[in-house]
Amino acid sequence: MKEEYDFSNARRNPYTKKLKKQITINIDSETIDYFKDQSASTGIPYQTLINLYLMDCAARHRRLNVSWE
Repeated sequence: MKEEYDFSNARRNPYTKKLKKQITINIDSETIDYFKDQSASTGIPYQTLINLYLMDCAARHRRLNVSWE
């Protein structure tokens, strides 16, 4: 191992903005089943599909329209 390293030509990691954070979230069974069915037909893990859907909502600045009857 070197005593000193030269980082003068180093560049930042371009993927640091894409790092994921583990959280706990309560999702109803029907929703999970829906994404698991989508996962089976696409071959993409269901957690990745949920993340992709939420990323799309955030990118498009979608707002919920909630109304109680």
